[in-house]
Amino acid sequence: MGDAVSVGQSSPRTGGNLRAVIAPLTSLGPLLALILACAYFATQTDRFLTGPNLSLVIQQSMVVGVLAIGQTLIILTAGIDLSCGAVMALSGIVMARLAVVSGVNAFLAILIGILVAVAFGVLNGALITKFDLPPFIVTLGTLNIAFAITHIYSQNQTVTNVPVVLTVFGNTFRVGQTSITYGTVLMFLLYVVTGFILQQTAAGRHVYAVGNNPEAARLSGINTTQLLIAVYALAGLLYGVAAWLSVGRTGAGDPNAGQTDNLASITAVVLGGTSLFGGRGRIMGTLVGVLIVGVFRNGLQLIGVESVFQVLITGILVILAVVVDQFARRRQQ
Repeated sequence: MGDAVSVGQSSPRTGGNLRAVIAPLTSLGPLLALILACAYFATQTDRFLTGPNLSLVIQQSMVVGVLAIGQTLIILTAGIDLSCGAVMALSGIVMARLAVVSGVNAFLAILIGILVAVAFGVLNGALITKFDLPPFIVTLGTLNIAFAITHIYSQNQTVTNVPVVLTVFGNTFRVGQTSITYGTVLMFLLYVVTGFILQQTAAGRHVYAVGNNPEAARLSGINTTQLLIAVYALAGLLYGVAAWLSVGRTGAGDPNAGQTDNLASITAVVLGGTSLFGGRGRIMGTLVGVLIVGVFRNGLQLIGVESVFQVLITGILVILAVVVDQFARRRQQ
């Protein structure tokens, strides 16, 4: 009778087996969804699986893809950043106006633009940690601040004729008959580097620890305040890089850029399997999430589905991803 299990409880062995099943499902689910989406659209139109079209999908996803790296780092700490799109727009308009209107050296203009984004990241992190404010409220506030500053500074005007240094990541090289932008290469490199940091370094493990249990992380000797500020600052750095990519892709500094990219980046992170409760997720899952969004938008457009239905389907996918995350979280407790 020693092996009996009381009603309503699962044995350690059963719980372990269940976790062993759920873990790979939550990891492989996004990849499976991406494969199924590609297979479906391939059967609906011959244009989908062509090299130029797949390259276009990645090009259209690269800005949100870089934003989503920063968003993943923050969500892993159980935070969220609503300001990323607005901060990216401000960073891009600063780069463009300094280089074109003020005549600042293009490299210096890029550096200043990126530093503006980093400053917003530090501000977010400091407000959250020093005053114990919710990340949602803080970043909602800085979203509005960045949005207002962008339109005041730009005078609501798009900056064109930017120097070639600002558009370098919009340039392409050819692989066979397919043109690939340098920006997409940079995006993939950033994912590889971030993945290495998260999985192979102490700093990366600390990010997961803070997301799992900040108090336990603090008691184990991790300076949670410094870590969170560093995470938000690094996210700001990535938003600045995304701004450079955005200017490169459009060839202009646009004050209206990135208005919905905050939601798009969160969508990609959630679809990629990162838990909104923090402490669980992989950066490569976010990349898959970015590609899922890009594939659905591109595929639905190719088969003639109206854009409003593209938004509808994306919303359904997000809800499903959160439901799966909740199920996995409860089963692992």
